[in-house]
Amino acid sequence: MKLETKDRKKFRIRNKLKQNNPNSRMRLTVTRSAKNISAQIIDDFTNKTLISATSNIKTIKNTKKNKSELSEIVATKLAEAAKEKKITKVYFDRGVYKYHGRIKIFAETLRKNGMEF
Repeated sequence: MKLETKDRKKFRIRNKLKQNNPNSRMRLTVTRSAKNISAQIIDDFTNKTLISATSNIKTIKNTKKNKSELSEIVATKLAEAAKEKKITKVYFDRGVYKYHGRIKIFAETLRKNGMEF
């Protein structure tokens, strides 16, 4: 039952994003777990992941940071990679997560680094 609720919530959020302008912007998807956070910039028109960043790599894991600092690090890496590919406007897809805590820190860091959503 809990999985069905999450799936419905995820569908509701993504459906609202896709209804606005499906071809003009890319979708930035955020996924978090108990210890890590990851994000992808996806082109829904071609169904391909263009850029991804995660906190689950050795260089980031070896630095002893708390979870909110990890989300800032991942957000800056993703923003830098997006600038290289000249992507500035995206839709922020938070998935089933509330815009609170690590997700909010992640989004604010992206905005500071030049992303618009």
